[in-house]
Amino acid sequence: MDWSIFHSMNGVLVHHEGGQDAAQAFNASAIFVLVAIAGLTWFFARPEGATRSKLSAVSAAAAGALALLINVLLGALWFHDRPFVDHPRQTLLLVHHAADNSFPSDHASLAFAIAFAVIAFHRRLGLLLFLGAACIGADRIFVGVHYPLEVLASLFVALGAS
Repeated sequence: MDWSIFHSMNGVLVHHEGGQDAAQAFNASAIFVLVAIAGLTWFFARPEGATRSKLSAVSAAAAGALALLINVLLGALWFHDRPFVDHPRQTLLLVHHAADNSFPSDHASLAFAIAFAVIAFHRRLGLLLFLGAACIGADRIFVGVHYPLEVLASLFVALGAS
């Protein structure tokens, strides 16, 4: 089932160069934009005002770091080849990537952890970041470097980390 969902999503872009370009551009920049937005919440705090914006930024950084640490530990316990290694002729690989462990997705774990942390302090902004994190996770499938269950696992890693 994981392969079927991956193949359906990744295969959508096979004959769509515009979609491939968009997926590559999104992959290259989205995580940095999400991190920057979360970091900018530090500056939402007014002088002598509530500290929730500063707590939001610090929590996002801590949750992201913890999620990446958990990924290292999980990666040491469970190895899973990337889709382009398992199915080289059936995978449209749109980004250069090492053929290393793909479980869980670092990009998705970081993005979801940041979103969950920001939701705790700024609900609307956090939900917007969650939508961005979901798009980042989906894009990792579109570009051919992760299976859907790896992205789903990253969501749970992030939830625990945040």
